[in-house]
Amino acid sequence: MTHSLICIGDSYTIGENVPMHENFPYQTLQKLRKLNLKFNAPEIIAKTGWTSFELIEHLNSIELQESYDFATLLIGVNNQYRGLSIEDFSKDFEFLINKSLKLIQNKANRLIVLSIPDWGVTPFAKDRNEQEISNEINEYNVVCKSIAEKYKAHFIDITYETR
Repeated sequence: MTHSLICIGDSYTIGENVPMHENFPYQTLQKLRKLNLKFNAPEIIAKTGWTSFELIEHLNSIELQESYDFATLLIGVNNQYRGLSIEDFSKDFEFLINKSLKLIQNKANRLIVLSIPDWGVTPFAKDRNEQEISNEINEYNVVCKSIAEKYKAHFIDITYETR
């Protein structure tokens, strides 16, 4: 059986400025294929700069397959970058979890939520308060983790590795 995968998010999902074969969805597929699991090419719904609200707007405006076997969700860095409300992000994120679950027939064990990487350690933050960025990313990740756990989705903390 060949499986389908949808990857939903922002620049961290698509791998801004990296070759497609090096982005997160394709690296994931390569690891799964090495385990002799069969997957079609992933459907990637992600764009650099998207906030959670912009992702929702896009998802609501396009036609997707009726269902997928697995889904990943990684969003929120641009909410933090723009200084948007964490309360609004929490509502958006819960909507996105529900949307993702609907796309995989409510099989929560097939939804993988990834934590938000810490851009505060990158050259983009050289003129900013790196500790404040890290603290805010941590707050956003608490939201992501708690909502993922509420819906019994997998949560993978990749933030530590980005630091």
